Amino acid sequence: MTPSPSGPAAPTLDDPVPETRLGGDLPIATPEKAAALVPETATLLVSGFGGVGYPKLVPEALAAADEERELTVVSGGGVGDEIDRDLVESGDMARRYPFVPNETSRAAANDGRIQFHDRHISRLADEVRFGGLRAGMRGETVAVVEAVAVGPDWLVPSTSIGHTPAYVGAADRVIVEVNRAQPVELARVHDVHVRDDPPNRSPIPLDDPLGETGGPAVRFDPAKLAAVVETDRADDPYEFREVSATDEAIADNLGAFLEAELERNPLFDEAANLQFGVGSLGNALMGALADVDFGDRPVSYVGEVVQDGLLDMLDAGDLRGASATSLALSAEGQERLFDDVERYAEDVVLRPADVSNAPELIDRFGVVGVNSAVEVDLYGNVNATHIGGTRVVNGIGGGGDFARNCRLGIVALPSTAVGGDVSRIVPLTPHVDHTEHDASVIVTEHGVADLRGRSPRERAEALVAVADPSFRADLDAYRERAADDGGNTPHDLETAFSWERDDS
Repeated sequence: MTPSPSGPAAPTLDDPVPETRLGGDLPIATPEKAAALVPETATLLVSGFGGVGYPKLVPEALAAADEERELTVVSGGGVGDEIDRDLVESGDMARRYPFVPNETSRAAANDGRIQFHDRHISRLADEVRFGGLRAGMRGETVAVVEAVAVGPDWLVPSTSIGHTPAYVGAADRVIVEVNRAQPVELARVHDVHVRDDPPNRSPIPLDDPLGETGGPAVRFDPAKLAAVVETDRADDPYEFREVSATDEAIADNLGAFLEAELERNPLFDEAANLQFGVGSLGNALMGALADVDFGDRPVSYVGEVVQDGLLDMLDAGDLRGASATSLALSAEGQERLFDDVERYAEDVVLRPADVSNAPELIDRFGVVGVNSAVEVDLYGNVNATHIGGTRVVNGIGGGGDFARNCRLGIVALPSTAVGGDVSRIVPLTPHVDHTEHDASVIVTEHGVADLRGRSPRERAEALVAVADPSFRADLDAYRERAADDGGNTPHDLETAFSWERDDS
């Protein structure tokens, strides 16, 4: 790299690892001094996705400060407690987009103490840049982002990219936390492509899920850089629960379905490009792929998050590679990747979330999307976010991006909740995130309901067959009562919502 007059040049695709973590004459500050730069009323754009790669010390200092703030907090996805616990408990968070990942922020949204607005991940960068969140973005816009290295006009993200490029570009001022707890060699996995503005937006220049378009650096106007804070605090990453017998049964059913689909669906003639939702079930479902015979087809992960199960598949040679926006790993998974970044970087690439989740790429690569849900109704409408239709449990995340745009949309979920007392196959869901038009296949531990080409009445019959046996008679009785009233999509509206629960 050729040094610039103000410090080392930004790393590039050909030379990705920065020469130094702190390049050039930078405004080094304590977390408290950096927090003092955030006005009382402001929009805080924070990095982070999948619980990793988020700023830690500056949000913590904001929560501890004496000043009372009214902050709109916008992240890429899930972040840590320093943001979604501390800023809520301190009363500084007034609004939150697009995810409530923990009990504290979730309770505050459901109680109305913070105003929460759920958004599709693929659209969020543009909504921040072009005024789509205008009603909630108040005051000065300050980006607070984590990096493994920073220069006067560039930074290299840490364990996630998320919407960092868009947020840094849209902000009035930028605060960077440089985290020494994460290896600077993470630069090798980053591929930052910033999309043009409409109406002159060019196609994303990728013809391979694992292709690269640029280098690891997020560039910005040097006049925006307000503070650089040094930290060595690790992420608070995922803790995957133990795989249950139900998870294993769902995984077995999914694997059997995919094996049959490989033989009959020309979508898989040349390759298999798969996406799994984040979380314990998604991580468990990845394990099912090890037993699927994909033949000579290359198998790639094209989604949002790299989880521990993908590292297992890479190590076993079952996966060509993974394209995502976040390394949403357990503590053990992070250590495993950090210890061998250069090797994993040959097969793993992280992109901005508006690229990893772009409808254009999901369609281009013929992605098969596998996501979970709170419940599915008898006609295939999917509720992924709200218990009882009212109480948010997370946010739609990228599930909608893949459900709508993938070539085969699969929803995998246990058939019951609350220890088996509540059916997750219901007559009519009171909240819909993915409509019946986007859910092609439903998988439970009791089987597979292939809804493609089926009428509403046929879908209802197929879904009853994969419900828990203890609820099938009642679901059939509902279906028959509804059919007596007629209609293309029959419902008995007087009793449709009697199955709903309130876990408050």
